[in-house]
Amino acid sequence: MPLRPALIIVGLLLAAACGGGSAAVPRSTPVIPTPTNAEAGGFPFDYSLAWETDFTKSSVPSSELLQRVAREGIPALEGAAVPFLATSEVDFLRDQEPVISLEVGDDARAYPLQVLIWHEIVNDVVGGRPVAVTFCPLCNTAIVFDSVVDGRALSFGVSGFLRNSDLVMFDRETESWWQQATGEAIVGDFTGSQLKPLPAVIVSWSDFKEAFPKGRVLSTETGYRRTYGTNPYLGYDDVDSTPFLYFGKSDGRLAAAERVVTVEIGDETVAYPFHLLEGQPVVVDSVGGTEIVVFFKPGTVSALDQNSIADSRDVGAATVFLPAADERRLTFRAVGDAFVDNETGSRWDILGRAIDGALAGSELEPVVSGNHFWFAWAAFKPETRIWQPD
Repeated sequence: MPLRPALIIVGLLLAAACGGGSAAVPRSTPVIPTPTNAEAGGFPFDYSLAWETDFTKSSVPSSELLQRVAREGIPALEGAAVPFLATSEVDFLRDQEPVISLEVGDDARAYPLQVLIWHEIVNDVVGGRPVAVTFCPLCNTAIVFDSVVDGRALSFGVSGFLRNSDLVMFDRETESWWQQATGEAIVGDFTGSQLKPLPAVIVSWSDFKEAFPKGRVLSTETGYRRTYGTNPYLGYDDVDSTPFLYFGKSDGRLAAAERVVTVEIGDETVAYPFHLLEGQPVVVDSVGGTEIVVFFKPGTVSALDQNSIADSRDVGAATVFLPAADERRLTFRAVGDAFVDNETGSRWDILGRAIDGALAGSELEPVVSGNHFWFAWAAFKPETRIWQPD
């Protein structure tokens, strides 16, 4: 079993907080804030922390917040300041390495997890839309949000705090705090506001570059000194592991570190465990009254397994779509590394693009989904239904 002593992970987290360039970001000892007035749920933060957040506005008790590093100790990236490479220029990724794939209009971009694991947030503009590309390594949660709230484009940073082991972000405009897993503002002026998630998925570098030969890829030339390509959370995704810095109740229906792809439509939320999808790589289901299809394909490695991400174990990739194209409902079966619709015999890739056949060039409409460790999703969405094969 991989070595996972808490002190080693703490050391790695603090190492991740070291600054880039020639400067170093101060380290911080994890502390649990205690309300000055438990009934009011107040926040006792010292002015020396330099927060301008309105702590009188909050939707969660401060006792649920745990500080792991200093504010912006893990530095977010600004997409405009980091070069993007053409797929043909990339020489630092191996085919099975995981990337976050995002397409807005004709603008397709890949954000390698070997970069995001060290920065957690990229503020970018894709297809003319301001976005926040986020990844919480402790929850294996990759989510892309539209950054515009109430007509105002926000820029996000890493607060240094966790809730249910999940990244708490803050916007630099009002210093409100936002829960990454749900996109909800939980402290400050924006409390109760909701970020809009955009369709984005974790797939292999090979799948991205085949689907988007003219796509662009976030470079490792970030201006920070990091050992990109290495995993500072060695062995963290062992399915039998205990989540780090998580003190909530465990939902024993699945192992804590089981990977799931989740879909939330209307009042219904469903999780599709990867270990079940391996045996049934095409799933048709109804969520909130909407029919969906889930695709699963091996060939994408974990970012949280071995020291070298490229040498980590294959965990696969899962994507979700509406099962219709060319004004017709489609049914699918897995054939090799592709998916074939039974109506026309066209072949589709993991990103929902018809690559040959009568429907070649067509695309399935993506459904917003999340790729998480089960414990993290269940902590925020305990009512989730777990899909089971027929």
